[in-house]
Order: sequence, then C-alpha cells, then structure tokens
Amino acid sequence: MTDTPDLPIEDDELPADEAAEAQAAALGDGNLPPPPSLLDLAGADSVPLGRYAERAYLEYAVSVVKGRALPEVADGQKPVQRRILYAMHEMGLGSVAKPVKSARVVGEVLGKFHPHGDSSAYEAMVRMAQDFSLRYPLVDGQGNFGSRDGDGAAAMRYTEARLTKIAELLLSEINMGTADFIPNYDGAFEEPKLLPARLPMLLLNGASGIAVGMATEIPPHNLTEVAEAAVALIKNPRLEVADLLDIVQGPDFPGGGQIISSREQILAAYEGGRGSLAVRARWKVEELARGQWQLVITELPPNSSSQKVLEEIEDLTNPKIKKGKKALTQEQVQLKQLLLSQLDTVRDESGKDVAIRLVFEPKSRTQNPEEFANMLLTHTSLEGNASINLVAIGIDGRPQQKSLKQLLAEWIQYRFATVRRRTAHRLGQVDDRIHILEGRLLVYLNIDEVIRIIRQADDPKADLIAAFSLSERQADDILEIRLRQLARLEGIKIEQELAKLRDEKAELEHLLADEGAMQKLIVKEIRDDAKTFGDARRTLIEAKERATVVATVVDEPLTVILSDKGWIRARNGHGIDTQNLSFKEGDSLLAALECRSVDTVALFGSDGRVYNLLAGNLPGGRGDGVPVASLIDLAAKTRIVQLLAAKPEQALLIAGANGYAFHCEFKDLLTRQKAGKAFLSLDDGEALLKIAPFVARDSNLVCCLSTSGRLHAFPLAELKALSGGGRGMIAMALDDGDTLAAITVSDGETLTLNGIGRGGKAMALTFDANDLAPYVGKRAKKGKPLVGGLKLAGF
Repeated sequence: MTDTPDLPIEDDELPADEAAEAQAAALGDGNLPPPPSLLDLAGADSVPLGRYAERAYLEYAVSVVKGRALPEVADGQKPVQRRILYAMHEMGLGSVAKPVKSARVVGEVLGKFHPHGDSSAYEAMVRMAQDFSLRYPLVDGQGNFGSRDGDGAAAMRYTEARLTKIAELLLSEINMGTADFIPNYDGAFEEPKLLPARLPMLLLNGASGIAVGMATEIPPHNLTEVAEAAVALIKNPRLEVADLLDIVQGPDFPGGGQIISSREQILAAYEGGRGSLAVRARWKVEELARGQWQLVITELPPNSSSQKVLEEIEDLTNPKIKKGKKALTQEQVQLKQLLLSQLDTVRDESGKDVAIRLVFEPKSRTQNPEEFANMLLTHTSLEGNASINLVAIGIDGRPQQKSLKQLLAEWIQYRFATVRRRTAHRLGQVDDRIHILEGRLLVYLNIDEVIRIIRQADDPKADLIAAFSLSERQADDILEIRLRQLARLEGIKIEQELAKLRDEKAELEHLLADEGAMQKLIVKEIRDDAKTFGDARRTLIEAKERATVVATVVDEPLTVILSDKGWIRARNGHGIDTQNLSFKEGDSLLAALECRSVDTVALFGSDGRVYNLLAGNLPGGRGDGVPVASLIDLAAKTRIVQLLAAKPEQALLIAGANGYAFHCEFKDLLTRQKAGKAFLSLDDGEALLKIAPFVARDSNLVCCLSTSGRLHAFPLAELKALSGGGRGMIAMALDDGDTLAAITVSDGETLTLNGIGRGGKAMALTFDANDLAPYVGKRAKKGKPLVGGLKLAGF
C-alpha cells in the first residue's frame, strides 16, 4: 500500500472496529487518516494502482458489511428485509388484508428501494415466510414456500404474501415520528433507515450472513424469555450475562430439538459473543405388538432435515469407494456392518399433520433403545453443532462482536429513544389540535360576529386575526369550517375533546420529563407485547454427554505385525516366532509389537507424523493383513517406520538422526484424526531413531551414540519436554558426515551397548557409573570415542 492521503471519509463509511480484525486491519488503527474515496482519486491525472485498489476494496467491503450481510441491533433486519417489510406495509398488506402475488411485492421492492436482482429480494421474502427458518415469521406466505428438506419455493408468479400479525412489532409505530427516512437509490422515494421495533427482533429471529472480513450467526430465541430479560435489564442495568441467562436459557430453534451443552459452555458463548453449542434431535420409543418397538424422531436440530438423515443412512449402508482408493476403507466396512447389524428399516412418515416423524426399526427387540439411539446420533446429523457468532451493526453504526448483554442494552437504548420520539411527535400533534380547537371554540362563543366579519370584510382572514387575536393556522381552519359544524352540539364536543387533549398533553409532558414514568411505560409495552405474541419454548436445554458408540473389545494379548511394504495385521498371544511369519513375495518383517487388544498403537511415519489405531480393531488371522494406508490417511511417498504402544503416562525420548531430541509422554501422541498429526520435525531424508521409553528419575542421563563410534551423555534435565512435538534441542554435536546412530535414557548407574565382536559374534558392553563418567558432559557436545574392537549396533 502507498502512503495514505489526508482526506476524511464520512461516518457512515467507517469500517468495523476491533471485533472485525480483518476489516480493522485493512482500514488501519484509527490514528492514520483513511484513504481517499474513489471520487477524490478520479480528479487526479494519475492514481497509483495500489491506492485505487485499496479504496475500491474498502468501499466494497463497507458496502457488503453495512448494506447486505449484517443486521442492525436496533430492528434486527438487513436492508433487503427492511425494504420488503416497508414496501408491504405501504401496499397495505397487513395481517388481515387479502394476499397479493409475490411478484407484485418483489416488483415494488425493486422499483422503489432495492436496485438488485429479483431473485435476491424473492429469496429473502421466502425465508421470512418459512416457519422452519424463522422462529417468528414476518411474512404470511400462501402457496409453496419450500420445505426443510431443501425443496425450493415456487416461482414468485405462483405464490402470494402478506405481513404476519407479529410484523406489527416492527411496523406499527413507523408513522409516529419514530423513524428517520432517507432517500432511496434514485432519490424518487424515501425509505426508513431503521424500523421502530417494539421488541429485540435480532434475538427473536436471529440472523446469518457472511460479509468481508466478518460473519454473523445469531440463533433465534424465545420471545417471552427475551422480553422478560429486557425488562430485567431495564430495571437493573448492572445485571451480567450470567444473570440474563437465568431468564434467556439459550437459543430456541424453530424446529425444536435439544441443546446438550453445559451452562458453562452456553455462558461462555454469550459472554464472548462466539461459540458452538452441541445440539441433537429429540425422539421417543413407541411400543409395538409382541414386545417389538421402534424409535421415532419427532424434532430435528438446526442444519438437519429428514432428507439429509435418510441420505446419510444410505451412504453408510451402501458406501461408495473414496476417490483415490481401490476399495472400501476399513472404517467404511465397519460402519456398514454396524448399521446393518442393528438397523432393520428406516422410513419418513412426516406429513401435514406431523412436521417431523422419522421411524427407525431395530433388527431385534432385545436391543437396548438407548444404545440404538446413540448409534444413530453418532453417525448422522441427528446430533451436531450450532454456531453462535453475535456480530451485528450497533446503534453507533459500527459492526462489532457483542455479548448478550450488549445486544439487549443497545436495543433498550434504541427503544427509549424511539418512545421519546413517539411521545414528542404525539405531543406536537396534541398541541396542534388543541390550538385548532381553541380557535374553533372562540368561533362558537362569537359566532354572529365571525359571520358578520366573513360576510363584510374584503380580507376576512386578516380581519379575523385582528379581531380575535388568532393565528394564521386558526384563521385558515375557521374559514374552512362547514356550515353543519356550526351546530350547537359541536361546541359541547369541542369542549370535551379539549379536556381530553389537555389531560393527554399533561401525561405526555410528564413522560418526557420523568425518566421513571418513561421506564414504566416501556416495561408495560414490552410485557403486553410478550403476552400477545409470546409462546412456549420449543428447544429443550438439558446438559448431556455427546453420543458415542463404544466398541467392546476383549482384553487379551496381541502381537501387531507390520511388514516393510506397509501391510499390517494382529496375531493372538505374545512370544510369536517371527521367523515363521509369511509375507507377500518381496516383502519382509519391519516390526512386531507385543501389546494388549485394548491398547492404542502409535504409528510413526517417515515424515514425522504420528497416527493411531486400536490394536483390537486390526485384522487378525493368518493372512497377510491389510495395507496400513487403508486404515489411516497416509500422505503420499510416506511409509510407517515404527510402532509403539504404552500407558498414557509413559515417558518417551524421541530423536532424529541429525542430533535433535526431546522427550514427551505417550498420551501426547494420541489423535483422533485419520490423517494423524505432525509431531516430529525431520529434515528431508532424515531418519527417525528408535524411540526410547524410560522411567523418570533425578539421575537420568541421555546417552547418544554416533555412527562414528563416539559416545556422549548429559543430564535429562537439560533437554526440553515438548508435549506438542517439534524439532527439539541439539542432543549431540556431530561432525560433517556423521549422524546419530542411537539414543536412550540411562538411570545413571548402568548403560549397556549392543554390538558385534570378533568373529561376528553378538556381544554386549556394560558400563557402570564409573565407566560412564568420562563420557558425561553438557548437552550438545561431541562426546568421546569408544575404545575397543566392538562394532556397535545401538543401546
């Protein structure tokens, strides 16, 4: 980017603050003047491309953030939604009006307020009419407006629409001086900048959108709970999010379902404005004849549908070979066998009478319904996550990630300002009416004189003003009075109306002068609206553990066998004679690991990644096994070089041939990812040395042996523990061409070196503490050459 020029931008072009890091980074920290607008740049003879691109991108970003993707805290609407509602209101399409064709509404919206494609306006209107998308639909749609299973709505020429009753919460006060109106895109009409929402619609219906550098995902909530929380915060502004969550328990999704996250998780999401909640379907077990039973799903979580669940079941029971594979993976085969062994049939009985009814029949009536349900929850979208990202445009015009309290507090501030404007507007109307009626009353008291002046005067208006000290407004009104309004009863009606208006004026002035009276009025209106439109909570909130399917494995001794070409299998028992093992032609034994069937086996790749497999799930028998690449997602040109199984707390020393090492525990190697996790940083061509388990003692020494026959030892305390893996620290300094041959941890008392003596005979050389002492020094030293004719093989 080039130097930023000294030209300001308008307030409504200001970008996101700290909550939107990407946007804020693009616009600077607020201390530097922003870049010029494109219009400013257009006047120059030449413009640096960087400056032009910078400003063009920022203007586009701000346009997307404020003009399309993010809702306002004040009324909870995005611009297209606000324009649709206002256009329908102006068309007289209230909740009791006759619906009109959707195409007519879309045409009105596009022609007057929203200069974009018709599909964008119609799709927004369709969503506002879907009771499975919005907790409180704002449009009453007649015809096919889509389904939860992903079916699209009919064309706009076929459907009809009008506003719902609850849309009054947004529109009922719009003509009471509560809204600021701004010119539309061509200046021919005016549209409201914000709607005078009587309740915090942003929380009631939520919002979802992706802008530039930020996104929003606000879940819907229950109207009764939100209204009561707003009242509580009005009465006590010091309430914290935890206090508000005693009232607003959490999201309330249109389709119901269940939230199984703990209160602590929900609180963290609402305090920070970002999080993820675990959600699942709700079901019941229906008893049938002869002891049979079936599991019936009655409510689905968000982002799921009957069609989606059925497709997932089909994919699991009839799996397709994955791209790049020649056969089904072991996991696919196991899942298929699991489902086919437990699930007999599944059918969708949803219809007009029942929105969701998915029926699952088990293979046997003796199956445990809870385990059957857990199996379905684990492997389908019947259980999933619902994101929370409370990003919205605040009443200051800036997009920001907010907490639940901030959202409510800002709406309350907007509501107080709206009611004050409404009250002041009504007070102005009352004052004007009183002024007119006072002039009329004067006419009735002097009717004959007024008639004489009107009949005889050349300029009756001026003479009336002079004779009775009237204002021009009163004089105009008197001159326009019809004869029938001069009846005797009209005077009595005027006096009665004046008395009522003067009482109303006193009340309005009291409201504007007394903050307590204003607060009582707003609280009363919120509770009245909650009583009119509120309903029961649909989504159950009950903390539970996520569903898991635990495979029962018999604890027995196993030997895991891995061939040089990557074929893996398991044999029962320990002490197997590896000399008698058979392999495919050209293949041989790489590793044989004795463990238990319940152990997790860590497999180390030549690229430093570590993978996990359960020993009991490995194929057995006397065959050649299966390719290890069919059980894990092994990277290309990578091979498994070591196997290891141990207790979670087992200490391990890990090193590469270039002399770097670190220590960790076996539990640090565990991962749920089939693609494993990067754990050891190796250079190209660098070998992973044999991993050395050890028992932690204060006297531990790290012993390093180089290929040139040098031995070096140093205290284990000088070497870092890296639970997340990495490259480690230099354990032994190496000369050019020399590498680390082996590494281990000694107890400081003895050390055994294995090798080959004269005549090719296997021998072992044992050091005691005194023998080892000359080789002990600081970490990262070269050590000393070993004396003797032993050809060393390692520790």
